[in-house]
Amino acid sequence: MRNCKHTPCVLVALLLVGVLHLEAAMATDFTYGEALDKSLMFFEAQRSGKLPSDQRVKWRGDSGLTDGLGQGVNLVGGYYDAGDHVKFGLPMAFTVTMLSWGAIEFRKEITDLAQMGETLWAIRWGTDYFMKAHPQPNVLWGQVGDGDSDHYCWERPEDMTTPRTAYKIDENHPGSDLAGETAAALASAAIAFQPYNSSYSALLLVHAKQLFTFADRFRGLYDESIGSAKNFYTSSGYSDELLWAAAWLYQATNEESYLKYVVDNAVYMGGTGWAVKEFSWDNKYAGVQILLSKVLLEGKGGAYTSTLKQYQAKADYFACACLQKNEGYNVLKTPGGLLYVREWNNLQYVTSASFLLAVYSEYLSAANAKLTCPEGQIQPQELLNFAKSQADYILGKNPQSMSYIVGFGSKYPVHVHHRGASIPAVSVLQSVVGCVQGFETWYHHPEANPNVIYGALVGGPDQNDNFSDDRSSYEETEPTLSASGPLIGLFSKLQSLNGINVPGYNRGSPNFPHQTIPSPSPNQNEKQVPNKVSGTPIKFIHSISNTWSIGKITYYRHKVILKNTSQKPVTDVKLLIENLQGPLWGLSPTPEKNTYELLQWQKVLQPASECTFVYIQGGPQAKISILSYH
Repeated sequence: MRNCKHTPCVLVALLLVGVLHLEAAMATDFTYGEALDKSLMFFEAQRSGKLPSDQRVKWRGDSGLTDGLGQGVNLVGGYYDAGDHVKFGLPMAFTVTMLSWGAIEFRKEITDLAQMGETLWAIRWGTDYFMKAHPQPNVLWGQVGDGDSDHYCWERPEDMTTPRTAYKIDENHPGSDLAGETAAALASAAIAFQPYNSSYSALLLVHAKQLFTFADRFRGLYDESIGSAKNFYTSSGYSDELLWAAAWLYQATNEESYLKYVVDNAVYMGGTGWAVKEFSWDNKYAGVQILLSKVLLEGKGGAYTSTLKQYQAKADYFACACLQKNEGYNVLKTPGGLLYVREWNNLQYVTSASFLLAVYSEYLSAANAKLTCPEGQIQPQELLNFAKSQADYILGKNPQSMSYIVGFGSKYPVHVHHRGASIPAVSVLQSVVGCVQGFETWYHHPEANPNVIYGALVGGPDQNDNFSDDRSSYEETEPTLSASGPLIGLFSKLQSLNGINVPGYNRGSPNFPHQTIPSPSPNQNEKQVPNKVSGTPIKFIHSISNTWSIGKITYYRHKVILKNTSQKPVTDVKLLIENLQGPLWGLSPTPEKNTYELLQWQKVLQPASECTFVYIQGGPQAKISILSYH
């Protein structure tokens, strides 16, 4: 090139440089929407219980169908924690909180990608389980299965032979951290569901409030009450979870008492004292500090502004430490640029920190504010840019040129430390795979896993960016729920920066079918009922007006208002009410099964007029839909 002196040569050189730049850009311009979709599939692979007919992960089957039976409680459902089959309540609740926070803050982005339906189902698979696990105000079942016995076996969840012992916390065996995080999960989920299913949202809030009161009134560490959790998910304290739960309940209810709680306890519980460089299932302080900074940045601090500014100062510390702008007090990074916090499953700390930075960037941008670091002021976009750099590392822009999300890209881990993925599906290998046989035949099997566990985020590389794709290297190859929870919101935000189209990815392919997003109306029910009339002029307003417990059963008084939103009278309304377990007032039954009509004197609903009915239910709400009207 040094002998090139003429214009044509210069043009060729410029074109070559342009092509190289284009190729470099294309190499790092990831399809975050595809990564999001596959991450959601991971949650389906982790499902415990009776699987639905629209389950996309076909190599999984029903499992854990007697969970809780030995203790006289129904604990079927929820998620398996990682590559094993224990249902650990604390990390599962944190995961649901992260999924819900993503659905709240990036609602538009997720909706634009037609992924809100899948996201809400991922949340609900957890919240339905949490409500089963909370049969009384001061009782919460926090674990099913024992980690020690479970880890002695290598078998499919469908073949489980290990003990399914259930463990609980109560007034005499408290667990403020577990109850507090579960309250946060349910409160945040209530916000996420409110535009789509207001009655379900109200039910979540009832449980969230009870659990927060339980956590606050009967204080203690959950792993001192559930000893078998100590070797796997040891809690460092419960003060952060109490603040976390109160902050989420304030967001969900706008009740000042919860804001007052985090202010009054700011010093005592460490909310304004702890400056942290980690956000995880165990340490919520950074999340609390950024969530409360939102209140301040929105100008809603009022008399609490002074304390909220102290919370924000600690939020800034966390963000500056991640961005390496904290005068040396920074989060460690690998030579390849990845945040590095722990040896075991380090990527869980990366995803949670990246999500927090993306959220904080949103809050600062909305307030036209900047991040104040010891090394200067930082524009909100820089927080998002750093979060993107971490996501890009995960997706393949790293020294190994490997995607750490299974099934994404051309190179990803194939020896994932995951029992179900490493043994052929029951439909392929119909004989039972025993506890020891699984180790002998499949754990040490040198070939790739027979089942691709799409969307699983493995533990990731070590502090020097080295990675061993080995099933026995569980620190690096085992996926966890808590690592994937923050990715849904993060990937949706990053995809929105590139536009909602996902080039080169067939989102309508049979391998990745999508549920329709729930329409944003309060009467959205769990499943579409056959023959249900859609687009009716009748609006449902569903609320819970009272709750009480008799023995081990909690009952709810449901109030349902039907309102005619059209400009014309509506007559002969027929309702289908399914799963009704208790008495109902305000409607007349018809000869048809589960079918009701308005009372005789309310046969005609005039424009803008309303009618009300009430029912009592122990457990999940009834499913209500319009069958017909004139």
